[in-house]
Amino acid sequence: MNWKSVAVFCGSKLGNNPLFATHAKELGILLAQQNITMVYGGGKVGMMGVISDTMIENKGKVIGVIPELLVEWEQQHLGITQLHVVKDMHIRKKMMYELSDAAIVMPGGYGTLDEMFEIITWNNLKIHEKKIVLLNTDGFYNHLINHIDTMHQQGYLYDNWRERILIANSPQAIFL
Repeated sequence: MNWKSVAVFCGSKLGNNPLFATHAKELGILLAQQNITMVYGGGKVGMMGVISDTMIENKGKVIGVIPELLVEWEQQHLGITQLHVVKDMHIRKKMMYELSDAAIVMPGGYGTLDEMFEIITWNNLKIHEKKIVLLNTDGFYNHLINHIDTMHQQGYLYDNWRERILIANSPQAIFL
């Protein structure tokens, strides 16, 4: 992988499984060690906070993109390398895609799924050809993976989605 930067989509909450935070730390360490810039949502809470703090602790470069609406809610991270405060969510996602060579989707909520499906859609439409990785920590995305398989089997996808999206069960598996 020749990634210089990667967008990381993840929750502004920690979730209930401690393995989520463990994987966020492991991924942050791996990205920093490989000198891959992380582009993320710009917050300092939840999974976003864990991975950005880990990147900083390991001397990694971190670029945050946060919409004005979420500055207080997600508590913008002032300790990162660079922070862009943008007008809205659409600009946030577009800027994150433009600043990255690939995307890693970690466990998260509605916003994470929105970001994931938009980047997958753009990839499918050939707006970009960036690698997309779904970090399936402890089977978090198993139901979604099964549903996407169903969409494919029922003829709603144009090609084999597994050629576009890498499923990894650990941060280390992303880089194998």
